[in-house]
Amino acid sequence: MFAKDIGIDLGTANVLIYIKGQGIVLNEPSVVAIDAETKKPLAVGTEAREMLGRTPGRVHAIRPMKDGVIADFEITEIMLNHFIRKVNGKSFFSRPRILICCPSNITQVEQNAIKEAAERTGAKKVFLEEEPKVAAVGAGMDISKPSGNMVIDVGGGTTDIAILSLGGIVTSSSIKLAGNTFDADILKYIKDKYKLLIGDRTAEEIKMTIGTVFPDGKNEKMEVRGRDLVTGLPHTITLCSEEVEEALRESVYTLVHEAKSVLEKTPPELSADIIDKGVVVTGGGALIDGFDRLLAHELKVPVFVAESPLTCVAEGTGILLDNVHLLEK
Repeated sequence: MFAKDIGIDLGTANVLIYIKGQGIVLNEPSVVAIDAETKKPLAVGTEAREMLGRTPGRVHAIRPMKDGVIADFEITEIMLNHFIRKVNGKSFFSRPRILICCPSNITQVEQNAIKEAAERTGAKKVFLEEEPKVAAVGAGMDISKPSGNMVIDVGGGTTDIAILSLGGIVTSSSIKLAGNTFDADILKYIKDKYKLLIGDRTAEEIKMTIGTVFPDGKNEKMEVRGRDLVTGLPHTITLCSEEVEEALRESVYTLVHEAKSVLEKTPPELSADIIDKGVVVTGGGALIDGFDRLLAHELKVPVFVAESPLTCVAEGTGILLDNVHLLEK
């Protein structure tokens, strides 16, 4: 039995695992349900996500990753162990080499925590690679040449914006504003405007179903159920896309401003390349209606959404694992 090479996209919202030779073998939410009294894990991944906001007192559904970094070390380890065992990454004879992706400007301490969590699952060697770089590779960009490539990776906990050239990051920024922030914005908007309390999962569903960030984007309606804050009873309202755009506006413009500031710090030669090639958007946030149009309008450069934005990072780990010499530099 030869050791398998494993690529892990350890995201705030989802964990994706890529095994060399097999492709993406796992894509599950980063949630662990534990028994508060015995501290034993009851469910991990999809099963645990079903329990979010619906558990009895002694069962806690926890998201161990926050803003792209480990918030709860023990739970992250349980989660990684479970997933690696599930895909049979740890066979009796071998210890895999693992490549894990992290946001571009996390601290050395946070990097060490991610590395240590992976090492304790029985890895022979752990490589850490910056997320925007891996996302760019997974989106099919050739970053090895001396020309500028810009990628915006909108994940669950962080958004990474980077300009890449010659296989490395020239300028980058990582902000803790992404999919989860959008959910929180929708939740707050409905609470303030309609005095209706909804859960995180409902907010995410609204974002995915009728959400738009472009003023003239899609125009759809959706029934939203929650708890009326005045009467305390269940209540239903009808929400439209226009309201979602209003709820997300501030956060989205913060993102746009950040992308502009990364472009401002870019050497002029690379800026010229980006006008030709455009910007590639990856991550779950890329799927929100009108996001590419808004960026193109604000940044004045062409903007493209990657072919499969949700799996770009995991696919990128696969390409990098085939070229391990690039990781060992």
